Amino acid sequence: MTLTKQDFSAGLPPPSELGIAGMDSSRGKEKAVLESLAGGDPFGSVEPVKKPSGRLIMHSMAMLGREFCYAVEAAFVTPVLLSVGLPKSLYSLVWLISPILGFVLQPVVGSASDHCTSGWGKRRPYILALGIMMLLGMALYLNGDMMVSALIPERGKQRTWAIVITMLGVVLFDFAADFIDGPIKAYLFDVCSHQDKEKGLHYHALLTGLGGALGYLTGAMDWGNSVLGRFLGSEFQVMFIIAALVFLICLTVHLCSIPEAPLRDDSTETKLLLKVDGPSEYGSIESVNNGYLKPGYAGKKTLSELGKSTETPQTQVQTRMTVKCLLKALLSMPSHYRCLCISHLIGWTAFLSNMLFFTDFMGQIVYHGNPYAPHNSTAYLTYERGVEIGCWGMCINAISSSLYSYLQKALLPCIGLKGLYFIGYLLFGIGTGFIGLFPKVYSTLALCSLFGVMSSTLYTVPFNLIAEYHREEENQKEQNGGEAEATGRGKGIDCAALTCMVQLAQIIVGVGLGFLVSAAGSVIVVVICASAVALTGCCFVAFFVRYVE
Repeated sequence: MTLTKQDFSAGLPPPSELGIAGMDSSRGKEKAVLESLAGGDPFGSVEPVKKPSGRLIMHSMAMLGREFCYAVEAAFVTPVLLSVGLPKSLYSLVWLISPILGFVLQPVVGSASDHCTSGWGKRRPYILALGIMMLLGMALYLNGDMMVSALIPERGKQRTWAIVITMLGVVLFDFAADFIDGPIKAYLFDVCSHQDKEKGLHYHALLTGLGGALGYLTGAMDWGNSVLGRFLGSEFQVMFIIAALVFLICLTVHLCSIPEAPLRDDSTETKLLLKVDGPSEYGSIESVNNGYLKPGYAGKKTLSELGKSTETPQTQVQTRMTVKCLLKALLSMPSHYRCLCISHLIGWTAFLSNMLFFTDFMGQIVYHGNPYAPHNSTAYLTYERGVEIGCWGMCINAISSSLYSYLQKALLPCIGLKGLYFIGYLLFGIGTGFIGLFPKVYSTLALCSLFGVMSSTLYTVPFNLIAEYHREEENQKEQNGGEAEATGRGKGIDCAALTCMVQLAQIIVGVGLGFLVSAAGSVIVVVICASAVALTGCCFVAFFVRYVE
């Protein structure tokens, strides 16, 4: 039996009644199918309904857990690598492998998540997999020496395998921790309205700073002489247990925060109700976004029409994203997306230039210590003291980042995204410049609070602009009657392209700054370089980045 257009239309309420909750019993089946997908009124709103603040905070817990683990890595990776005997010639290799892999593969992961058809949602399967990889990497670099000692009896092989396992753990952890940010941001964009996206990004930055502060404070404690340290064997094992528990709790809360609707459903009813005319627009995932049907639902087809158009070019674009299609999508990126990526690259290059060398700067320049002196000498102990104070400076940075992310909500209506973006780069450039010119202990610690302004800016404003661009394109789609060009791009690949700039910045910093320090003979060139790059970024975000009015 063939269902005609009139028969199908008779099974749905008129457009004026589509937002009404009460429906008579003759429409029960249609309502049940639609509500199972959307959780309520599927046609009543273009955007998902407003989410409670508690749900957004739960969603942001993943950032707290990730940043806590990052802080543990920053505090313990160097001592771990030194303790297993890693040669100095391999240091740069350890820090370059992960960002190179991330820069090449992160857009692939973002594109794959855009087209994931898991019943659990598009983003959460990838977030869970990357979270497990983070735990595995952390287990390897904090416990690799102990594992090798237990499994390999020959002492000659223990050192080699301990170096291999520790390096593998560091690379795996960095790889997963860098990758997980893109799906988390895309997950937020998928399930939230425009206002909730802005609020959610501020919560992300708030809990990112809090997680970093807690991680640095936890790492500063003397766990080796504690009861746990004596029971587990060393402070490395204690920190692994603490960091793993914190991350598991945060990841579980995050994954249970806001449900995702599957990208598609293979059931006959779903195909009937969700098949619409026209391809998905640039920057969107499908005509149905997490169970909420986009405008243009009037273009439903009859069963006979569906049978004739099961396979379309648009369907192939949505389900077959090859590497060739991916590269084409990246190369065809609109100019305003490209400028945003460049500004993000400039900002992260400046920020990482300062942060990766900051504790060494405190030890050598501010405290006048010598890391190459004998370990029982005054010069080396002075250097260690400077490194410890530098860790407290990083803790100040994390706390100020958390506080400023909350302040951003009050500043946004006054100065807008352009003002927030410009101020973040400007204050960081001025702060690092003064630190380089006047390397004193208390002034340096005070100016560390400006690092947090930059950190919070990098974690929120670029992704806010991505959300603005997507919103603008969706509005244009509505004005054009639901027609747009199919590009094969989605929110996941846009977020991934932006976070790829972090890996590219790590590569630039890892290769370039080492050469600059060797040429200048002093670490002070690092903060001067960071200041110059940040001030250059001020000009770029002011004149080249496009802001949606």
